[in-house]
Amino acid sequence: MSIAYETLHVSGIRCERCVNRLAAALRSHEGLENANANLMGQVTLAFDDEKTSRDALVAAMAKSGFRELEIH
Repeated sequence: MSIAYETLHVSGIRCERCVNRLAAALRSHEGLENANANLMGQVTLAFDDEKTSRDALVAAMAKSGFRELEIH
C-alpha cells in the first residue's frame, strides 16, 4: 500500500453544510484514507494510489458540484 497526498483548491465550499456534502460524496470512495476540507476551498486528500487515483477523487467531487480550481 502506497499512500499519496494531494491538496486541491475547489469551488463550491461556502459553509459547514458544503463541507458535509463533500464528505458524503467521498465517504464510500474505495482507497480514500483521509480527507479534510476548509471553508477557503482547500481539500487535503490521503489515498491508497493502488486502489484509486487523484483523477477519480476529483471526478467524485465534481459529481457533487465541487470543481477543482487551477491556481496560478
